[in-house]
Formats: sequence, C-alpha cells, structure tokens
Amino acid sequence: VRGIGTVVNVGTVLLGTVVGALVGNRLPERVRSTLLSGVGLMVLVIGVQQALRTDNVVFPLAGLMIGAIAGELLHLEDRLDALPASSDGFVAASLVFCVGPLTILGSIQDGLGGAGHAQLLFVKAALDGLVAMVFASTLGWGVALSAVTIVVVQGGLTLFAGAADRVLTTRMIDEMSAAGGVIMLGIGLRLLDLRKVRVGSFLPALVVVPLLVAAFAR
Repeated sequence: VRGIGTVVNVGTVLLGTVVGALVGNRLPERVRSTLLSGVGLMVLVIGVQQALRTDNVVFPLAGLMIGAIAGELLHLEDRLDALPASSDGFVAASLVFCVGPLTILGSIQDGLGGAGHAQLLFVKAALDGLVAMVFASTLGWGVALSAVTIVVVQGGLTLFAGAADRVLTTRMIDEMSAAGGVIMLGIGLRLLDLRKVRVGSFLPALVVVPLLVAAFAR
C-alpha cells in the first residue's frame, strides 16, 4: 500500500512521544538535563554531516539568507513560539525527522511503488520513534506535533512521487540537505543552551535552495 511508510512513521513518533513524555516526568532533573545534552550533541553531529553534503556552499548560504529574510517578514519564529505546546520540541523534532535524503528518497520510493517500496521509511520510522522518545522525555508533548510535519512533508512527497522524482535532482536534494544541516546546527545550539538561534525563521530556505539550484546550477 502506497503511503504505508509515512503511516508507520507517524505511529512510531507518536508512540515514542507518549512513552518519553510519561517516563520523562519520573526521571531526576539531572538525568533529563544530561539526556537533552546528549541529544543536542548528536543533533550537532547530524547537522555537520548534512551540511557537508553541499558541492557549492553558495547555494545553502544564499538560501539561508533569503529564507531568513522571508521567515522574519512572516514572523515564523514568533508564530512557533505562540503555539500552545513547546515550539522547541516541535521544531527540533520536525527538522530531525524531515530534513535529509532518507526522508525525500524514501517518500518518493514509497510513492512509486514496487518491491520493498516502503523499506527506507520503515527503517526511518524505527529510528524516529527512538529519537522521539528521548526528545519527549526532555522537551515534552510538543514533539507530537512533528507528526503533522511528517504527514505534510512525507505524505506530500509520496502522493506526488512521480512529479517529485522528475523535479528534484540529486544536486537539489544534496544542497537542500546541506541547508537543513545548518539549521539543525542551530537546533543543537539551542538544545545545549548555548544560543537561542531563531531556527524557525530559516525554514523557508528548504524551499529556496532547490529553486536556486534549478536556476543557477550547471
């Protein structure tokens, strides 16, 4: 069944959130703080790995600058902060779960069908469930909202897999992943309480970068 990968992914994230949020309240504050630091460090590692996917740093840099201007004009960070649930949990989880080649390639593969079409998303679902558990134990119920992002991003790519496969080139995916990696570095800095980067304002860069690649990459 096409789309089963996203359905399973949403289920594991919600289950991980419930378990993490319920268990997290029973853990001592020092344990939760250490867990959050561990997640923050790992997010930095993932961010660096993704950022290094770029073939030309100008694309993610320009995309981030244009995206930041658009994001600030649209007050994206302020709107996220106004959410009833924790915006830190929502933004952090959404980026970790939906930025990267596994999300894009897995969703397109699932949408195109064929043998083992949802295999990549099943692997991603298992990993996301574990991460959601750790996130929720420290960041709370806001992590559950990332399920909406998964539905929109992965579900959309799966639904329009044929068009996405024709439009999104490997170069576009790499440069978009690089921009997402830089944004994830901002998330890592926030989780480590080093600097409150307004990561929400950079989100439009994930749309801008592929457009820049389409227009200027040779």
